[in-house]
Amino acid sequence: MSDQRADLELLDNDALEQSAVVANCAMNRERQLSGVNSYTRELGFNPLEVLAAGLVGAGRAEPSAAAGWLDLCCGTGRALIQAAGELRMAGLTERTLLVGVDLVDAFDPLPSPLSNLELICGSVANWAPTRTFELITCLHGLHYVGDKLAVLTRAAGWLTPTGRLVADLDLSSIRLPDGRPAGQRLTARLRAEGFSYDPRHRRISCTGRREVRLPYSYLGADDRAGANYTGQPAVHSHYAEDH
Repeated sequence: MSDQRADLELLDNDALEQSAVVANCAMNRERQLSGVNSYTRELGFNPLEVLAAGLVGAGRAEPSAAAGWLDLCCGTGRALIQAAGELRMAGLTERTLLVGVDLVDAFDPLPSPLSNLELICGSVANWAPTRTFELITCLHGLHYVGDKLAVLTRAAGWLTPTGRLVADLDLSSIRLPDGRPAGQRLTARLRAEGFSYDPRHRRISCTGRREVRLPYSYLGADDRAGANYTGQPAVHSHYAEDH
């Protein structure tokens, strides 16, 4: 069988981020904190509940520590803005920190100053925080990222000891040099590093900070992969297995 992907021209991160598929993606543009089209519905839990639990833990270990939620590929940041408003009404502004990162500077306007909220225009491929978080989310954002495995492995190192990382990940979008999906071998390696994968919802997660090492070298991305299970055009990420 001939290799139909042998002559595929892969994009590096800079070129990928200029792609119309990535820059114009509609994911997370309208998603609320709670309700029908919301983080709570997608995740199966309200992110504020995780922060509340983090406040208890942080209060025992470090009285000055603020419980943090980091949302990668946050879109307009609408859910974070709503969460910051609810935390202010609960008197928890000074004890929490919400950070959103998105490639496109299209954040919703703030209804009022929110001192516990940071919305950052930047690439998740090279951005890094200066603190750890009780919750890290990436809802449908990895579909448009080149080196998906690097984002996951780096984010796992940004968790508190009991923090949770939850991200949507279509494993069929992670390809080997010949274009085949990385398959069950990748799934097994992710699980060996402490990740759980839900194939029904195509969602990956882990609990607790960890240093992850995966035997894959990133080669580049294909922005002509077409629509994935969401119905939106997505990006395939190509890797070579390290031996």
